[in-house]
Amino acid sequence: MRLIRDTLVIATRNKGKVKEFAELFEEFGINVRSLNDFENVPEIVEDGATFAENALKKATAVASVLHLPVLADDSGLTVDLLDGKPGVFSARFAGEKATDQMNNEKLIAELRKQTERRGLRNSAPYLSPAQFVCVLALYNPERNEAMQAEGRCEGFIVEKPRGSLGFGYDPLFYLPEVGKTMAELDTHEKNRISHRARALRKLLDKLRS
Repeated sequence: MRLIRDTLVIATRNKGKVKEFAELFEEFGINVRSLNDFENVPEIVEDGATFAENALKKATAVASVLHLPVLADDSGLTVDLLDGKPGVFSARFAGEKATDQMNNEKLIAELRKQTERRGLRNSAPYLSPAQFVCVLALYNPERNEAMQAEGRCEGFIVEKPRGSLGFGYDPLFYLPEVGKTMAELDTHEKNRISHRARALRKLLDKLRS
């Protein structure tokens, strides 16, 4: 893999994401580190209009400080009934310092408004179709090379949270193919079908080729 050495920095402080990436890269013998391992990395303002813009900005900005290959992701939830929201604002849907619970509560509140307004409450089994989207950007400052890949996971938003194994919107994201929410999946199941895993498989395919 030309872009990756034995150490790869994941441009996040989210421990849930770090755990997922570490397990996904384990088979390749790559030592995964995160921003929690470094003290001199400033906060990167995610002001891009798309997941791809934010991911590439994070990867290049962090790599310029650490001088190591960096993998950054920007991911989030797009909900059909909310015209694609929260999208790039998924992590701060309920405000800049919003917790997962606050974001989930706002999502349900917004969907209840829409379903009641459109008279859909009694006609649909779920509140809305939705997609988890992840764009990965891998940047190597030594070669000034970048690579990106996108993964998507289709599902539905349920009204009541289910499961305790995930983070973010996982307890509300129902996957018909397995009959569970994302938060009801163990690590092995999640790494097989999640948007992040699908994006990473595409990225690894590009690296192998």
